[in-house]
Amino acid sequence: MLKVICVDDEKPVLQQIVSLCGEVAGISDIQAFSGAKEALAWVKGHPCDLALLDVNMPGMDGILLAREIKEIQPETEVVFITGHARYAVDAWAVHARGYLLKPVTAEQLKKETDYIMSIRKHPAAEHPGAHIEIKTFGGFDILVDGEPVHFKRSKAKELLACLVEKQGDSITREQAYCMIWENTHYDRSAQKQLDVVIRSLRTTLEEYGISEILSMQRGMLRIEPRMFSCDMYRMLLGDAEAIGEYRGEYMNAYSWASLEEAYLERRIENIS
Repeated sequence: MLKVICVDDEKPVLQQIVSLCGEVAGISDIQAFSGAKEALAWVKGHPCDLALLDVNMPGMDGILLAREIKEIQPETEVVFITGHARYAVDAWAVHARGYLLKPVTAEQLKKETDYIMSIRKHPAAEHPGAHIEIKTFGGFDILVDGEPVHFKRSKAKELLACLVEKQGDSITREQAYCMIWENTHYDRSAQKQLDVVIRSLRTTLEEYGISEILSMQRGMLRIEPRMFSCDMYRMLLGDAEAIGEYRGEYMNAYSWASLEEAYLERRIENIS
């Protein structure tokens, strides 16, 4: 059974999350806080298995709060619940267990708590994506246990590259289509064309046993950053080895990647 704290400065949202926790089997105790300092003070004197944290809060934000909680209780798992997908990569820097976008459902929350309880029973399952590596420097490739994944359709591979580029942010089908088929209109024919590509991508991922890296909900597509290692993600987090691997080229097969390449160049300059 999990002892849980919920922290969100928006009280209606906080009440909703507490209510959802009450629907999830496996949660034995729930403490709610509208401020990070109050939550941190409570954690100093009480055991906490899981912290459900908003990211964008006044004063101490959720990322910093997660670091402080981990300092006090390293075994506490963290799941961010936020409306800001752009913080996804920062979340993995504090070893967050999950990252959910508002509005959250009881089903999503149960999936996270089930996973946390499973890895506590079976620690070997803690890093399910450790054998999956995505390379974005130069070209784009995904490897499973060191072996490259082969795609039946080049557009399926490009769609995956688009989602990796978004770093855990959700995109609509129309946005995905317009990225991989530039300067085209998203009409009925285009929808069918994209459906074929999505099916092909899902089939390939299933064949290699890595379907968990792709999430599809309510017509939105996103990648699950916690489920794999990625050179670009590691570089953005300041990993020295990843920074050394970068040679000024990023997903060079795709024209849409040029903007991110320019951003990576600026990050390198700032780090240097």
